[in-house]
Amino acid sequence: MSPSDRHLAKPTSEIETQHSLGLRVIAVYKAIKTVCLIIVAFVAFHLHQERNFDRLMHALEHLSLTDTNGLRWRLVEMLEQMGPSKFVAIGSVALAYAAIFATEGTGLWLRKHWAEWFTVVATGSLIPVEMYEVIHRFGLLKLGALLANVAIVVYLVRLALQPHRRS
Repeated sequence: MSPSDRHLAKPTSEIETQHSLGLRVIAVYKAIKTVCLIIVAFVAFHLHQERNFDRLMHALEHLSLTDTNGLRWRLVEMLEQMGPSKFVAIGSVALAYAAIFATEGTGLWLRKHWAEWFTVVATGSLIPVEMYEVIHRFGLLKLGALLANVAIVVYLVRLALQPHRRS
């Protein structure tokens, strides 16, 4: 019996339970991303106010840390170049992505078939950008996010193409 035949031999309820768990795990992942983006938006909207932006800049400039690689000063320089006006755009984009992730997560949690395809399209469309980022500015977190998103897309495409009934 081939591995695909063994998969078909499982009782339908066992397969449905496995898929339900998989969808719930992805939904929780999307919920975590949603919460993180809402926090980013909150901070960005807060930094839009000149007074708050100036306080952050002052705190970063006077932070007493051993700064051997100059990361803090690069952050200060980048923030000064952006200025407080850019933070409204950053907050708005973060909220837009949070809304997309919340929609994906809610639909997957409720086991909606449309949510599987919505998540495949939304997540899959960002994979080329994530690949570019990993190749040009490697980081373990970026690589982890890329691998997680590829796994999600593959899993959901396989699930969505299976002939089983759900709402």
